[in-house]
Amino acid sequence: MDSQIATTTSGYRKATLRIVPFLFVCYFFAFLDRVNVGFAKLHMLSDLQLSEAVYGLGAGIFFIGYFIFEVPSNLILHRVGARLWIARIMVTWGIISAAMAFITSPTMFYILRFLLGVAEAGFFPGIILYLTYWYPAERRGRIISLFMAAIPVSGLIGSPISGIILDMSHGTHGLAGWQWLFIIEALPSCILGVILFFFLTDRPAQARWLTAPEINRIEADLAAEAKQHDSHSVGAAMTDWRVWLLSLVYFGIQMGVYGIGFWLPTIVKSSGFTSDTVVGFVTAIPYLAATIFMIIMGRSADATGKRRLHVALPAVLGVLGLVGSGIFASNVYIAVTCLTLATMGCITALALFWSLPSAFLGGFAAAGGIAMINSVGNLAGFLSPYMVGLIKDATHSTSPALYVIAAAVLIAALLATRVPRIVDR
Repeated sequence: MDSQIATTTSGYRKATLRIVPFLFVCYFFAFLDRVNVGFAKLHMLSDLQLSEAVYGLGAGIFFIGYFIFEVPSNLILHRVGARLWIARIMVTWGIISAAMAFITSPTMFYILRFLLGVAEAGFFPGIILYLTYWYPAERRGRIISLFMAAIPVSGLIGSPISGIILDMSHGTHGLAGWQWLFIIEALPSCILGVILFFFLTDRPAQARWLTAPEINRIEADLAAEAKQHDSHSVGAAMTDWRVWLLSLVYFGIQMGVYGIGFWLPTIVKSSGFTSDTVVGFVTAIPYLAATIFMIIMGRSADATGKRRLHVALPAVLGVLGLVGSGIFASNVYIAVTCLTLATMGCITALALFWSLPSAFLGGFAAAGGIAMINSVGNLAGFLSPYMVGLIKDATHSTSPALYVIAAAVLIAALLATRVPRIVDR
């Protein structure tokens, strides 16, 4: 018995050390390339004479392309393997993200943001699906939390870097700082995509760095869990009311995440900070707190098994933070504190959410169901920034938009408590 436990532990430890840090870095740049337009906005809008509403639509239209191609992309990944397909995704999105540096009109802005969504479609749900090939549900909460910590870390590290790039590179070789921002932050994605093709292993059975007993132990755990899954076909997943309920929960959480992600630099700068570098460092504060909170809550979710509660409670914290940041918008210190609470809550709820659908979806149902939940939920990435832009243009304040976003997150928290108890096992 002791030898079996040792084999199980060593196999998962090896898999975690090899897979998770690398995927973490990949997702770090994926999220950075997705939301760095929030920092580019600080100067891009005035240079190109774009309105706040145009920016909001352009930032959000990414998710229309993402929505259309999400499910097909994940089904292709399930057939051809994660190694090939995720590598393709990363290289193409890196190229398109760099091309953002050369937009000259709203139309070009819309087209490239749409194409960026098409290119990246399938990356995140593909990684979530890929992790189900390696970890049973009882281990997946902390693994997904570690992987998704790349979101707050991209803000923690990426925000200061983005601010420094804007300040230091402006005018270099005739390009504005926001243009260099897109180019410099896109290059790592292309490089990592090539490395990923040679580094990842699609399934445990193909991992030469695992021993035969370690492979057998992992596959036995996954096979035992597969017998408990209710759905095994794409059609079954698409008609499962639980999948649609989870889509609504995810939509509400994403309203908060993208409302914060695309507008946080603007909110911070409007609080009185003038230097882009300082804005970058102040913006990093909420993401630092969110990184720590996410890891703590991920461990707690695995230890207690109360996964619904670990989604709902952080979401409520996000609601309180969003409302507070609107009420105290004129006080920079209180506003940043509230934004920190909002970021902690929304991003943690987002990470822990993904332990819910994988508790009852298996096989092609997992590929299609996870992709559908992600694509429907990410429509919030279109609605949230566009709505904020419209409201800010109309009211000259972001506070009313923050209240609307808070209401969406609160609904998500309430719906999370209605997810069947099967996810808590």
